[in-house]
Amino acid sequence: MNLIASPSTDAANEDRARAIRDRLHDAIVDHRLAPGTKLNEAEVGALFGVSRTVARAGLQMLAYEGLARIERNRGAFVAQPSPDEARQIFEARRSIEPGIARRACEQLTAEGLETIAAQLEAEAAFLDRRGPQARRAEIKASGDFHLVLASFAGNPILARFLAELVARSSLVIALYGRSGASSCGHTHHGEILDALKAGEGDEAAHLMLRHLDHIEADLDLRLRGGNSLRDAVAPWEPSVLAQNS
Repeated sequence: MNLIASPSTDAANEDRARAIRDRLHDAIVDHRLAPGTKLNEAEVGALFGVSRTVARAGLQMLAYEGLARIERNRGAFVAQPSPDEARQIFEARRSIEPGIARRACEQLTAEGLETIAAQLEAEAAFLDRRGPQARRAEIKASGDFHLVLASFAGNPILARFLAELVARSSLVIALYGRSGASSCGHTHHGEILDALKAGEGDEAAHLMLRHLDHIEADLDLRLRGGNSLRDAVAPWEPSVLAQNS
């Protein structure tokens, strides 16, 4: 019997693992899975209709990105950043985002400014809505503003690094956010966009730094509750993975 997996099988399993990573990533960033939540391999495999090996690969992808931690003999958990780690994440963002804003200002076209303005409008659509679903959508739209801006900075490596930091910031906000005040301020985003339109890169960088300082200042140390793994990702449609097979 040939027990060696074929290249097509390996590729299909990798696609399934990535689909699991994507689904869990969204659940974590949207605050449907709280920091510290147990990510049991067997449960993940059962929820997504895959083997534990494939489930493990998806969890390892999350761990590589800093959104999960894998402990020997205990399994995987949603990452639970400490206050020191929270400060380090925002320190890293302060180190790169003002430069991203300055670089983007130098390269932005009229079309690029329209794209950022459209993202700002999408963010505004959630400001007056209430409830946990609207809150999650608002946080995601706020984070997307930073990612859209970074996409125009002309440095894909920085953009990918920022995507990881924004995702990990979402964990920090889930743990330490104070009654919604920790989400990116819509007013600050508007001021940054105004500076970009005026071609004032240094001002955009200054506003970005002030904005990040404001977010961090609104954090506290109170832990938040969350859903179980099953509640956070259900209902699951097996066809999503089947499309990748």
